[in-house]
Amino acid sequence: MNSLRKLLFTLLLVLASGMAGAQGVVTRDAMTHFFDANMGDLRAELADAKAAGKKGILLMYEQEGCPACLYMKQNVLNRSDVQALYRKHFVNFTIDLFGSVPLQDFKGRDITEKAFAAEAKVRATPTFAFHDLNGTEVVRITGAVRDVAEFKLLAEFVASGAYRNRSFAEHRQLLLKKGG
Repeated sequence: MNSLRKLLFTLLLVLASGMAGAQGVVTRDAMTHFFDANMGDLRAELADAKAAGKKGILLMYEQEGCPACLYMKQNVLNRSDVQALYRKHFVNFTIDLFGSVPLQDFKGRDITEKAFAAEAKVRATPTFAFHDLNGTEVVRITGAVRDVAEFKLLAEFVASGAYRNRSFAEHRQLLLKKGG
């Protein structure tokens, strides 16, 4: 029975993704339309996010040549509906797992992207790390998500604060049991 539910859930996600495409969802470059320009000062970005009424900051840890990162950029992060949802709730940045670009972390310390990723114990890409308005990581997802519907569900999960009461996997299961 459980596998039947999973199959039905997957079919619903595929159908929902197809319906969104049929409704004329526009695709645009993820680097210019999903991600914000990173000025290199995460503490200042937190202040800006707070002033703009955002829920937090999303960091996508990536590396050159990462096929799952490329998949996310070309198939999920490039969609205008995904871009609008994430920009409504979060300020979104990329962090190069091996990058030497300097930045200031959430505590105001000078650090490189590589050292920041190492301190965060990021070991695989892509890793999506959501930080609240205090700079505390509240949700982390490692690897590409299944599809657009799941990535949008992830945004709603974090933005609603549901992460305080359950994991993302539990949240998905709860919605599946409720039929939506």
